[in-house]
Amino acid sequence: MTSATVRVPIGRIEGRITRWVEDLLAVEAPLEIRLGSRSLSVTMRTPGHDFELAAGFLFAEDIISSAGHIRDITHSRPNVVVVELSPNAIIKAPSPQRGFMMTSACGLCGKVSLESLAANRCPVLPPSELKIDAGAIHRLPHQLRERQDIFESTGGLHAAALFNPRGELECLREDIGRHNAVDKLVGHALLKLRTPLRDSVMLVSGRASFELVQKASMAGVPLLAAVGAPSSLAVSEAERCGLTLIGFLRNGSFNVYSGTGCISGLEERQ
Repeated sequence: MTSATVRVPIGRIEGRITRWVEDLLAVEAPLEIRLGSRSLSVTMRTPGHDFELAAGFLFAEDIISSAGHIRDITHSRPNVVVVELSPNAIIKAPSPQRGFMMTSACGLCGKVSLESLAANRCPVLPPSELKIDAGAIHRLPHQLRERQDIFESTGGLHAAALFNPRGELECLREDIGRHNAVDKLVGHALLKLRTPLRDSVMLVSGRASFELVQKASMAGVPLLAAVGAPSSLAVSEAERCGLTLIGFLRNGSFNVYSGTGCISGLEERQ
């Protein structure tokens, strides 16, 4: 298995003094996802949890809707994952013209037009019974940072995590691409037969973009929180889907951009 980190020689400059040392970098490497004999996607990712990434990607793209649609996932060779679908599964197969070439910063590559992007909208979430105390929400970033093992050693990865209504961390995935980290997280839940994630809170280490709102809502997550800012399109999509969206979750405060029904223990002051 390819390592998620690599050591490289560097010159460290302190004032005018140069010291030659080793630095630890997060690996960025291509992963080809094949649907049977067909090449479906090439994504730049950090190696690790490749099967979860493939499953989460197929789920987020609405090609499959359950783990039962997957018969097998294998590595045909290094950096190539082959997903075999169940012969009796009713799937929404991608069009032959649609391909996916994704960099580590890309979540919408492969969409051939604005119309296809609009057609990929997520369904409106059902009313959520999730309740999480505001105090528990404030504690989520600390738990995320404590468990970001590769980030601690490299400083170069995004993270996505799932928490239960008590604010306890249940699963965390890291990747050089924020969308890959979410796909790995959702893929893990899918393969563990835990989707839809109606009783879970998702936290991402960076900003909340449109595609992350889509991926969270596809997985049935009622509350998405981000350490950074949301985009305007992320907010409008969250409002349309009925997803509670939190941004700037850090230093004892956060902003609610869409919905407050999932959050308990709030007090209003002028």
